[in-house]
Amino acid sequence: MIYLIQKYWLHLTLLILASIATLSLWPANSLPDVPGTDKTHHFIAYAALMFPAALRKPKYWVLISVAFLAFSGAIELIQPYVNRYGEWLDMAANAFGLVCGFILAKLILLTLKKNISV
Repeated sequence: MIYLIQKYWLHLTLLILASIATLSLWPANSLPDVPGTDKTHHFIAYAALMFPAALRKPKYWVLISVAFLAFSGAIELIQPYVNRYGEWLDMAANAFGLVCGFILAKLILLTLKKNISV
């Protein structure tokens, strides 16, 4: 499974970006009711966004990470224009999700590397 994520990281990343943009800009009154808080949803979405790129770690991964954060900020700035609320705490949850997605990917890679060398 990890190999497939690494191989198709760009496709997965673009799919997740499109999903985040769609759900973030959809009018709030039309969204389905799902368990969890708004901040939890932001955290999970951006952790999922970072995970494939962090597993693959392409040449410009730092730039990609900054672009994800800029994308997050742009979404928060656009939301008030589409019947949503942009919040700085949402962006903080997004940034925390990016960091945790990166850490999770690195922990998985370290575990796999350790298991292979044993």
